[in-house]
Amino acid sequence: MDDLREGRRPPAPTPPAGELPMRYEIRVEGHMSETLTKAFPELGHVVMSGQTVLFGPVVDEGHLYGLLARFQSLGLRVLEMRQLPEDQVD
Repeated sequence: MDDLREGRRPPAPTPPAGELPMRYEIRVEGHMSETLTKAFPELGHVVMSGQTVLFGPVVDEGHLYGLLARFQSLGLRVLEMRQLPEDQVD
């Protein structure tokens, strides 16, 4: 967390050699504050219709479960989570 206080982002996890990260969209109930969104530096976000939509690369199953654990530890309610089709990758 010291990196976040100093305005630096920790490096994003990297996928295993030869694999591309999957992209996910995660919808969370309510409008997340800027402080809360900083707990997910590897994800972009938009606020819309009473929800916060986070999106970005997820390198493996461990990373995905780690994200879900972060949501839970922060008391955030995940409404929907889905892997985006490959044709929607930037």
